[in-house]
Amino acid sequence: MKTQPNLQQPDAFYAAWVAAHEHLDPVRSADLNARLVLLLANQIGDHAVLLECIEAARTSADEVEPG
Repeated sequence: MKTQPNLQQPDAFYAAWVAAHEHLDPVRSADLNARLVLLLANQIGDHAVLLECIEAARTSADEVEPG
């Protein structure tokens, strides 16, 4: 699993991601994110790496206080 920054154009990616959510209600926005995650997971393809990513995301989510 890559944990160091690896995006060629991180600001452009973020801007495109945010723009894709414009005018979407929360349900459609969450659906877009879910579809994006599945497409990116398919690009990765490696089951073990995907499981590592799930664990890392969950661990970081558990460390953030709600609010």
